[in-house]
Amino acid sequence: MGLLNGKIAWVTGAGGGIGEASAKALAASGAHVVLSGRRQEEIARVAANITAAGGAAETAQLDVVDAEATQAIADDLTARLGGIDIFMANAGINVPNRAVAAVTASDFARVVDINLNGVMNGVLAVLPQMRARGSGTLILTSSWAGRHPSKLTGPAYSASKHAVVALSHSINQDEGVNGIRCTALMPGEVATPIMQSRPKPPSAEDLAKMLQADDLGAMVRYIAEAPPHVCINEVLISPTWNRSFTGVAELGGIKL
Repeated sequence: MGLLNGKIAWVTGAGGGIGEASAKALAASGAHVVLSGRRQEEIARVAANITAAGGAAETAQLDVVDAEATQAIADDLTARLGGIDIFMANAGINVPNRAVAAVTASDFARVVDINLNGVMNGVLAVLPQMRARGSGTLILTSSWAGRHPSKLTGPAYSASKHAVVALSHSINQDEGVNGIRCTALMPGEVATPIMQSRPKPPSAEDLAKMLQADDLGAMVRYIAEAPPHVCINEVLISPTWNRSFTGVAELGGIKL
């Protein structure tokens, strides 16, 4: 089918948006894709779509903050399928009340727990078998907010996504000698369901101008298909209509 024939790809946050599009793109290139997410019905839907299109997919329900459950899935995939070649840590959240003056300690902790600790749980689970085989591709979904803090995204999201970028570079510093490469994927506004958690959800017209999930899926496939000696350290990608440059983004009806 493609350059990823025989590869095993594990994608978290695969029940919709960027994760769904990436899983489909990896499967279209020949990878056997393992879909994880908290909602079994959603990852099952994506898996069914992949198999209907001629690809190979299975599900492994997971809350990424559960380190033991994450490790158990990695161990099972290694035992059954021989290892995990590609790991995409894509699960992430934000909260509606996200400004410094509005966010609560519990919401801040929840965002960091999923967006950062949940990423590291997956990384720690897959690295040993990648080291043993001398190869592996990690793709960590950060955000435009991981490079450019914004009032629109808030302190918890911006801080957690900055940390993901730092984590990605740290992995390359330590693990490149083991044949492992890591990419920090930093998309600007993408028309995905997470947009509905904004204090003021964007209009249909604005959503149409944003990056689409399939744009990110194509990028993830490109990263995964790169030759083993190539490490794409970062991808900073935005729609041409980039509101962080124009200053017309809104938070709670207030133009920024």
